[in-house]
Amino acid sequence: MIRFVAETGSTNADMLALAEQGAAEGSWLRAGRQNGGRGRMGRHWESPAGNLHASTLVRLTAGDPPAHSLALVAANAVHALIAPLCAGNARIKWPNDILVDGAKIAGILLERAGDAVIVGIGVNVTGYPEGLDRPVTSLHAQGASEAEAGDLIERLAPLFAHWLSVWRAHGLDPVRTHWLLNAHSRGTAMRVLQPDGEQVDGTFDTLDRQGMLILRLADGQSRAIHAGDIILN
Repeated sequence: MIRFVAETGSTNADMLALAEQGAAEGSWLRAGRQNGGRGRMGRHWESPAGNLHASTLVRLTAGDPPAHSLALVAANAVHALIAPLCAGNARIKWPNDILVDGAKIAGILLERAGDAVIVGIGVNVTGYPEGLDRPVTSLHAQGASEAEAGDLIERLAPLFAHWLSVWRAHGLDPVRTHWLLNAHSRGTAMRVLQPDGEQVDGTFDTLDRQGMLILRLADGQSRAIHAGDIILN
């Protein structure tokens, strides 16, 4: 079921409240606009009318792959939605962004409370914020002038359900394999800004079996990255 509200503070916060009230897995909430949208690491997420702001609920069960790997599930679904609509080359950036020719067009935010994982998804449809320190774009800027948030969520929900069923029935491996096919290529130079402030430079090698990024360092050693912001060089 997809519920719509004209405006809210945060669809993730609202979906978390619904989860606490017993909402079922597969519930979706879309807002016309958010006045308190947020991204990873507490950043403000611009959420103007016309763009897609939505959250869905996953209920963890015994035997599920690691909860954090739902970011790969969501990325596969969002990439499948966006890539055919864009004039440019849409790629996934670990752990939770979709870029088109290097410009961010979508982001994903996971939040967990008990067995509930809230998957928040934002897509720049009609516009994008200006004055940022990184390039951004939108579906309309990419030539998909007919794209509309209400239609996109109707397409996104079954794509997410598909990849969730793969994740649950077959484990992380097929999700990871598909993610790698659509992500930044092996050898891509990147800088990782970790939550503790450490900065690590290297090149992208792969994802490990748990979905962690493996960074190849200048001395040839590899390092597993569990969390951080990625800057592609």
